[in-house]
Amino acid sequence: MNKNRILPAVPAQDSQDMDDLRIIEYLNLNSLPEPLQKMLSQAATPAECDMLLMATLTATSACLPNLYFRYGPTGKRYYANLQCFILAAAASGKGIASQALEMIRPVEDIYPTLIPGDSTFPAFFKRLYENGGHGYVHESEGSVITDLWKSQAATYNSILRKAAEHETVSHNRVKEMQVIPCPQLSVLLTGTFSQYHHLVPSIENGYFSRLLPLIVRDTHPFDSRYVEASAPAEPVSRQVGMQLANLCTRLYSQPAQEWSLTKEQKSRLAAHLSTEYKALIGMLGENFHSAVVRMAVQIERIAMILTAMRMAEKITNRPYMVDAYSAELMSAFNADETDGDKDRPSLVDALYCSDQDYETAEMIGGKLILHAAVAYKMIEGEKIELVPQIETNCQKQMLYARLKGEYEHQELLTEAKVQGISRATAQRWNEKWLTEGKICRLQRGMYRKIS
Repeated sequence: MNKNRILPAVPAQDSQDMDDLRIIEYLNLNSLPEPLQKMLSQAATPAECDMLLMATLTATSACLPNLYFRYGPTGKRYYANLQCFILAAAASGKGIASQALEMIRPVEDIYPTLIPGDSTFPAFFKRLYENGGHGYVHESEGSVITDLWKSQAATYNSILRKAAEHETVSHNRVKEMQVIPCPQLSVLLTGTFSQYHHLVPSIENGYFSRLLPLIVRDTHPFDSRYVEASAPAEPVSRQVGMQLANLCTRLYSQPAQEWSLTKEQKSRLAAHLSTEYKALIGMLGENFHSAVVRMAVQIERIAMILTAMRMAEKITNRPYMVDAYSAELMSAFNADETDGDKDRPSLVDALYCSDQDYETAEMIGGKLILHAAVAYKMIEGEKIELVPQIETNCQKQMLYARLKGEYEHQELLTEAKVQGISRATAQRWNEKWLTEGKICRLQRGMYRKIS
């Protein structure tokens, strides 16, 4: 797919003009799974692309039954379910997120999952219970949620927080106690900061580190497409929805399927978050540590969703079983790695992430941490209107931390590219480190870190 089909022509950005919160501008769009490329083709601006990206990933996360990964020393099972809140002003184009809701309607016909946000808590819990613990809440007006949930905010906060970790939730009714042992709930909300703040009243609230915020500062320019455009013969969202429905049918009819990062990808994820942890905790304090730690699970979820989207594409293009796709991803693994925990599936039964999808997930997760940092500052009471300084400082510290004690100019640019930092910005930061005494120049194009 042509990148220009997704993003309109925009002036080149660098140095102070670069929006470090933008996600789409740092991704290789041609490397995304084909269903995701289709969905993003409906966006008109970079801001719309970011919103539709997170909306599509979140909605898709509700359509993947029986697909899980293991995390932590206990090997706890985690499923794909994401919970995301898009913080955007009026006239910011957040209505584009509704395409994700249209996308999963074909899935709803075979795998009931939709739960109206405009529900009392008993009705909400009843629907989740009847769906076997599976659910997707999509609410484009945050005020509907906050006004309705105002009297039971703590109760909703608790169930959403537990569902994010697949922890048992229960509701004591007059006639019986209803228990959901492993809720798999995906949530997409859009609204203003005040509406977000109602759900996450403080940084100590456990939901802060589990609800992914996407902060959009742009307003939406008038687009003549809204006057001139005509509906396609078959909406793109429905096309993608049919692909997901086919995949969902296959997954639903098979035993639970384990997915995993490779050993190398796990090591890279640990190193990535360790660096960001040091930089962000140093700036924001210990209260922010949970957001960084839990981002590991979110990145794995995003990577698993990308893998599933590629499965959906293959199943649609030709008869293609999940096990056959799994075999494609395992050519690099040795047979002796199947030894170990007898309770876990062997590698021939497991599904692995491609390096391409891992890199995409890591990039998205790295940006989402910055969005969480901005939300953190906003909850703390800091008014943020322009590009927040927090992202630039964090990325600058992370770039510096990843450079070797002695490094060449090209190594600086290579590492910057990996982190999604423009060439001009990396060079500007390097010159600033020189003037601040953080590095010294050994010779032309060669530097040494001092502090």
